[in-house]
Amino acid sequence: MTKLQFGSPEWIQALHDELNNSPAYAEAAKNWEGDFYFVVDPEGPVTEPIYLYMDLWHGKSRAAYVVQDKSAKNPAYAMSGPYGKWKKVVMAQLDPIQALMTGQLKLKGNMVMVMKNVKAAQEIVRACTRLDTAFVE
Repeated sequence: MTKLQFGSPEWIQALHDELNNSPAYAEAAKNWEGDFYFVVDPEGPVTEPIYLYMDLWHGKSRAAYVVQDKSAKNPAYAMSGPYGKWKKVVMAQLDPIQALMTGQLKLKGNMVMVMKNVKAAQEIVRACTRLDTAFVE
């Protein structure tokens, strides 16, 4: 099986499929309403920002794709951080909620909603770890 390049259209589509096939995510995120930008800020080998859009709604991913221009969407939430931090999150070496609390990742949007849905965030990370991901070095 070919590894999927983190941040690629194929990778975000695989995550979309993984979430939609996950009973654990469906349960954990059943009350979630809001679309997201996951913003990978340039660092090291990544020289341009990467905008991953996900429309997450009541335990399902309704859409997921790479956006070239961040003004293409106006999502309810945007979580951003440098490439190295995202790599650690995707590899389950860094908890995204802990990263938010310690300023390693930044969030725009309703933090209360995020904190009420910590299990949903954890299930997204678990789904990421199930993908065969390659990282730019």
